[in-house]
Amino acid sequence: MAPSSQSLWIETFLEAQAAELGASPNTLAAYMRDLSAFTDWAKRKHVTFETATQAQIEDFLLFCDAEGLAQATRARRLSALKQLFRFAFEEGWRDSNPAVQIRGPGRSKRLPKTLEVTEVDALLAAARETGRTPQDRLRNTCLMELLYATGMRVTELVSLPVSAARGNPQMLLVRGKGDKERMVPLSPPAREALAVWLSVRDKAEEEKRTKGKHASLFLFPSRGALGHVTRNWFHTLIKDLAITAGVPPEKVTPHTLRHAFATHLLANGADLRVIQTLLGHADLSTTEIYTHVLDERLHELVTTHHPLAREGESRSDSGTRKSSGSTSSDGQ
Repeated sequence: MAPSSQSLWIETFLEAQAAELGASPNTLAAYMRDLSAFTDWAKRKHVTFETATQAQIEDFLLFCDAEGLAQATRARRLSALKQLFRFAFEEGWRDSNPAVQIRGPGRSKRLPKTLEVTEVDALLAAARETGRTPQDRLRNTCLMELLYATGMRVTELVSLPVSAARGNPQMLLVRGKGDKERMVPLSPPAREALAVWLSVRDKAEEEKRTKGKHASLFLFPSRGALGHVTRNWFHTLIKDLAITAGVPPEKVTPHTLRHAFATHLLANGADLRVIQTLLGHADLSTTEIYTHVLDERLHELVTTHHPLAREGESRSDSGTRKSSGSTSSDGQ
């Protein structure tokens, strides 16, 4: 029997996604936003999840397009609806799936933004100088070193349990999307930053215990409701680091550090399947985007620096210049 209200449809669907597929809180929040956007539109059209037709869902997508929503946003909203209606059909709430034949706008194949090695070095140096207290600066340094050394997603990073860092580990156990675990190796600078931060963090937590407070289970504790520093807090921090480092802030997000990790590994000869494993990608095709990033950078390198790539210069011009240079040298 179908739920009695639109909110119950969404709530039941989200509970199933969390219980059966291990969907992360961020994924569930995205589903909630996208499905709520549909119900807001549908209410004005006197449409419900139980009565919606293929044509009405397509009308909603046209509405999203007219609102100027990005292609990726429209594709994500359709994906959320497809998942919900498939679930409703399988549960017997509907006798048909109205979204099954709808083709979405797809996703544009934009190459991910990344950072040069020098820019990453500048950000890491800025982390060592940014923070109100020495403890803050050590925490910020550890966060940045771990992020660049492992390519973790920001949620994986900020929610790391302190137990994962015990024993001066060569590798960290990371719990990623779908509650899947993977091992990521640590670079020497990351291990050093982790050991220093862990010592300071443990001392602070011990002081809390002596005052009758509970010690945190997280590597990066916070007094907030989650018990650890948040994604939004870290996003703000990394923008501040960009300003301090002299890197354009619009280039720098936690995810561009993840892209830099993958791109720099690939540029230095790492195997694509190894990078897939380290990033926690379920599909190799997701990782293959980094080969295109590298191809584009190599093309830019050639067109910028190769003498025959300079505008208006021919092979004979290059040869003439080389020849005149040799003559001058011989005459000296």
